[in-house]
Amino acid sequence: MSELSFDATQKLPARRHVRALDAVVLTLLMLALWQAIGSWTHGVAVSPPLQTLVYLAHLLGTAMFWDHAAATLEAFLLAFVLSALIGLVLGLIFGIRRFAGEVAEPILAGFYTIPKVTLYPVVLLLFGLGMSAKVAFGVMHGLVPMTLFTLGAVRNLPPVLLRTARVLRLSPGRTMRWVLVPACLPDIVNGLRLSFSLSLLGVLIGEMFSSQRGLGFLLVSGMAQNNVPLSTAVVTVIVMIAIAANTLMLRVGRRFARRSA
Repeated sequence: MSELSFDATQKLPARRHVRALDAVVLTLLMLALWQAIGSWTHGVAVSPPLQTLVYLAHLLGTAMFWDHAAATLEAFLLAFVLSALIGLVLGLIFGIRRFAGEVAEPILAGFYTIPKVTLYPVVLLLFGLGMSAKVAFGVMHGLVPMTLFTLGAVRNLPPVLLRTARVLRLSPGRTMRWVLVPACLPDIVNGLRLSFSLSLLGVLIGEMFSSQRGLGFLLVSGMAQNNVPLSTAVVTVIVMIAIAANTLMLRVGRRFARRSA
């Protein structure tokens, strides 16, 4: 056993070095492709990496950019928190109540396949212009995957856990808090990771359609003014934030999966 554990500890650094090397190679390939597209289009569609980074450094020093970024961050945090909390509660309820889950799952899956852009006129009619419409559009994107991930995690739990909770006469709230959530934590983190990306996407799309503030509005403004460096710089910021958050949540999910295993 000691030799096996020693071999495992030796393999971990090697795996980390391989992953780091893969990340570096992938980054270099993406930069090369970015440079090739920028050179081929002569900066008309996408500005080259160096020009974009120089423009981005200048943009980060302006108060205008941080004002738009703060507007997007505020709307996104509200949308993500609402998506996570409501989706978690609905997923736990539908997972415990089998009949309700069997009825709700195809409805949610069908709603998930609908392009949300087609529903934006309804969102504008109900919530009007401004923050509430952006938040609602973000929740529409992030709520369903969080609910489905949690529902599936509860369904795959060993039945003995729920039976034990009933024997101990735990209330539904305590059952969710002390039994279901800890047991489903790896899948819940994966649901949060997907909900994060889709909530951000929904907020950005909402800002692109009907808003005067936010990174989505700044992106559309750059496209309307034919300011390619501005549009490319904003896209770069969004991609970097999404990659960093996705990587962080992926690592957290793996740690919880190892602990549960």
